[in-house]
Amino acid sequence: MPVLSARALLLDMDGTLVNSDAVVERIWRRWAERHGLDGDEVMKVVHGRQGYASMAVLLPGRPMEQNLADNARMLAEETADLDGVVPVPGAPEFLASLLAQGVPHALVTSADVPLSTARMGAAGLPLPEVRITAESVGASKPDPEGFLKGAAELGIAPQECVVFEDSGAGIEAGRAAGMRVVGVGARAGAHGPDAVVRDLRGVRVEAAGDGLLLHVG
Repeated sequence: MPVLSARALLLDMDGTLVNSDAVVERIWRRWAERHGLDGDEVMKVVHGRQGYASMAVLLPGRPMEQNLADNARMLAEETADLDGVVPVPGAPEFLASLLAQGVPHALVTSADVPLSTARMGAAGLPLPEVRITAESVGASKPDPEGFLKGAAELGIAPQECVVFEDSGAGIEAGRAAGMRVVGVGARAGAHGPDAVVRDLRGVRVEAAGDGLLLHVG
């Protein structure tokens, strides 16, 4: 069982704390059909990124203004559709342990404030006090901006943070920020995280001096 030392944790939301795959599939497969794209190929791209960034990959050459407008409509659809949104197994206990032990942590998500608030609420999970959302950054994952801002908000050096992520774009962002990454779920293992777990039942957090130990596996 790998043991990672850290002083703070930076947590992705979708696929890491919240299982929203059912909604993401519904929304993005409808979008793919409207644009004559293969739904399976679209689903390989969209996890972890902000919607406009996924659209830029999938429809190269389309004006960014169209992507941003389309993304705003998609966010509204996703915020209204909470059917099937549930916590990732172990997420409630994991977050409770962070709060109980006073572990510095932040949510770093590609969702905006309304969507992240709705999904965390639907999953019955508490929102961390520090939250980096789509409104907080100028660039989507895989750019490291979100994770670097999360570390700065917590006052912890990037190299002393551990990222929890499920997607290739998120894992790439964490690495680019100079952080170690714990991959969560089936998608994560293919992208080379430092450690990987099936879900958050495979993580135990232990306070240690002015930091913490993560028992992963």
